[in-house]
Amino acid sequence: MKNLRRKTLAAASAVTLGVGLAVTGGLAPAASAAGPDTTFLVLAPQGAKTDKAAARVAAAKGTVVASYDQIGVLVVRSTNPDFVTDVAGAGVDSVASTAGLGTALEEGETIEVSAAVAAANTTADPTKEPMFGQQWDMPMIDVPQAHAVNAGSADVVVGVLDSGISSSHPDLASQIAKDKSASCVGGVADTTESAWNPTTSDHGTHVAGTIAAAVNGVGVTGVAPGVKVAAVKVVNDDQFIYPEAALCGFMWAADHGMRVTNNSYFIDPWELNCRNDARQRPVWQAVQRAIRYSQSKGVLHVASAGNSNWDLAHKNYSSDRPNDGSYPDESGEFNSACLVLPGEAPGVVTVSAVAPTGKKSYYSSYGLGVVDVTAPGGDTRFRTNGVSPTPTDGILSTTFNTATKTNGWGYKQGTSMSSPHAAGVAALALSAHPGMTPGQLASFLERTAESVPCEEGVWEPRPGFPATCTGGERNSFYGAGMVNAYNVVK
Repeated sequence: MKNLRRKTLAAASAVTLGVGLAVTGGLAPAASAAGPDTTFLVLAPQGAKTDKAAARVAAAKGTVVASYDQIGVLVVRSTNPDFVTDVAGAGVDSVASTAGLGTALEEGETIEVSAAVAAANTTADPTKEPMFGQQWDMPMIDVPQAHAVNAGSADVVVGVLDSGISSSHPDLASQIAKDKSASCVGGVADTTESAWNPTTSDHGTHVAGTIAAAVNGVGVTGVAPGVKVAAVKVVNDDQFIYPEAALCGFMWAADHGMRVTNNSYFIDPWELNCRNDARQRPVWQAVQRAIRYSQSKGVLHVASAGNSNWDLAHKNYSSDRPNDGSYPDESGEFNSACLVLPGEAPGVVTVSAVAPTGKKSYYSSYGLGVVDVTAPGGDTRFRTNGVSPTPTDGILSTTFNTATKTNGWGYKQGTSMSSPHAAGVAALALSAHPGMTPGQLASFLERTAESVPCEEGVWEPRPGFPATCTGGERNSFYGAGMVNAYNVVK
């Protein structure tokens, strides 16, 4: 997850996928001295099986770690320093080394709040939750009205592709589909409970609470407390996400009955992935194949727009790069061939963020034709004009202190927080209308959203973050408008 590189926003989930070189033809040369153990994505031609590619991998002294025959992609490890050239041949379309291409998950500080617990209520009324009064975000999208009609169906499972979910949290313990949860770190699914619990980040726990925290008289409420969430862990202990983990996450969600996924991150070596760059194309192709496959299996992907205050419809430059120190220190010029993934992938619902005012958060990226809808993401600077933070203007949700191994509640802000609001609304929509396809569901979210008009002139709620809104009823800041929980179930 990852989107706010070099930002101090308290919920930037950063996930960056790597790049590699497309290769063709050639026979394996004489063996070289062993190099470092490196992970590669090996792609068979579009529509082809992976058997021929697997044979090439073996001949090139590689080991298949995971095989996704459904999309013609192999995850491979090898110590052969010439693997990229040696594996080339019949059955191999392209290869991407993922070494050094992860981007650290940047969360910023979590502001903890009191863990006061009220007596359990039996009214199923979210407004009775002890901390509901601090959840300004839920009334903004009509959650209480929605719950009076439909609080969600347990048949709907939302995949949280993130840093894991605390299975011991009192607001989440009853909400997790443990049989559908897994860690994809390393590119291989591990279903043991300890594997998919958080180890170094509570970002996924916070996201999960926004989607489905239980109405149980404890803590907070989620947008859709009747649905289930599945932990699909894709962030390693160093808080990096690598291509093999993200790819595994999409495929796991597709093959385990998830109807919605939340993706609070972007994928690639910089904040943009350029399809016309030979180094980046293989990973881009692998991710696209996984997204298309999961959509064909009935999965709608909801993604954050990012926290760089970029106009994504007019991209021209980025100096962002992976920060694990092993990728060449370079910046690049970008054009329309360069996209934010998964947010700009076809069929993905892209979500911008608003403050408690209902207006664009200072950090939220935007773009006419890119942003589909908006949702509460918080803005801890709007009341002080950027001078000092007001934590309660962030999003309150469930947390897990990975140092002390204790559960709690706290505030974060970012489009990482707006995306799960939209994912929760999508889950409510599926609960009320279970036959919807991903395309129908995406359209329904937009048609039921409440239109938000553009601000006039330059919008700069925090000095140094100017932006200009374009468009009419559907515009660059808010897309079709604010998601609305009541509208999708009434």
